[in-house]
Amino acid sequence: MAGSETLRRHRRDDVAEVALRILDDHGLADLTMRRLAAQLDVQPSALYWHFENKQTLIAELADRIVDRRLAPGVTRPDADADADADADWRERTRDEAAALRDALLAYRDGAEVVSSTYALGLGSGRALDRLTDAVSLGGFDEATSRRAGTALLHFILGHVSHEQQRLQYDSVGVLAGGLAGGPLGADDQAQAFAFGVGLLVDGLSLVPVSPR
Repeated sequence: MAGSETLRRHRRDDVAEVALRILDDHGLADLTMRRLAAQLDVQPSALYWHFENKQTLIAELADRIVDRRLAPGVTRPDADADADADADWRERTRDEAAALRDALLAYRDGAEVVSSTYALGLGSGRALDRLTDAVSLGGFDEATSRRAGTALLHFILGHVSHEQQRLQYDSVGVLAGGLAGGPLGADDQAQAFAFGVGLLVDGLSLVPVSPR
């Protein structure tokens, strides 16, 4: 009872923020309900007052990671429908992709958290929605915009997941010094990411757009 009363004094937001700190300090594998409960000074069972299971907690963290950094100057179609959409949809899509990469890199295992949530069909889906909205500014139909947004999301999650794995391996000295294609510097990784996003955006430019 004491544990439940203690947790009730914690807001859902408090629980999620402590979980984010554990994620950043220890990684997803060590983000356990027992460790989180210990940090909050409650019994593990008391956590389900705010989150019904660990998957819903991870989904909440994924949403918070995605929302922490927004692409500057990027607007939703419904917020700026009359803007120069046809002229700058490519740039807006690149901005959204870069902002999502920054958000994922801001937290240890950020890409894995968001990827696992997406695979389970949990969370708000805002990452995919923002990419889809940016693409749709080019006048593409809803199905094409969604498919393109999904392809971009898969590329971003895969690229950042690889970046974070290599960073972790490098930090513990696992990577062989002479390994072909060894770890790139931060600038090189950013350039490689921008190149990949550019390939997808440029390819999408070849898709016919239906007259409005």
